[in-house]
Amino acid sequence: MHTPAAMRALASPLRREILSHLANHGPATSTTLAKAMGQNTGTTSYHLRMLSDTGFVTELRDRAKGRERWWDVVKGDRRMPPREQLTESEQDLAEQLGDDRLAEDLRLLSAFARDRDEDGDWQQGSRASTFMTKAQLKEFHEEYLKLVRRFGSDRDDAPADARMVLLRWVGFPDPRGSATPTS
Repeated sequence: MHTPAAMRALASPLRREILSHLANHGPATSTTLAKAMGQNTGTTSYHLRMLSDTGFVTELRDRAKGRERWWDVVKGDRRMPPREQLTESEQDLAEQLGDDRLAEDLRLLSAFARDRDEDGDWQQGSRASTFMTKAQLKEFHEEYLKLVRRFGSDRDDAPADARMVLLRWVGFPDPRGSATPTS
């Protein structure tokens, strides 16, 4: 679960990009990350330290050679704390982070749809609506996470033909107060 410090760390688009790169491509140094992201090594080193301080990345000391430091993403629960556990300023930060992530997700989906090639059938999706209680929605969310763990693989254990697949699930009451479910 995210702490306020972790939320502040994720507020940086470059830090989110570093995490995504590590998740997709595996361990890297600040130099390889700098080249991949068009940054200087001082910048990527700084952001790696910030991500390390908040538990998002870890240094792979067994791969170090001289001053070269290798980093990898730390797997873990990345959910936001319940809103009622956050201060007003933390709630504002969580909202901004959510808005930033949603915009990032929409850009990625749009880029995939625009540049789709013969692998276009990799995109799967569904839109649905139904009536649930808050307790049922929470149970549904936990079952969704179980499915992700059941069908997904860690990068190092994935089959050779596996690709990083971005899964985004969100459930919320219809702010328009719809009266009938649709499928």
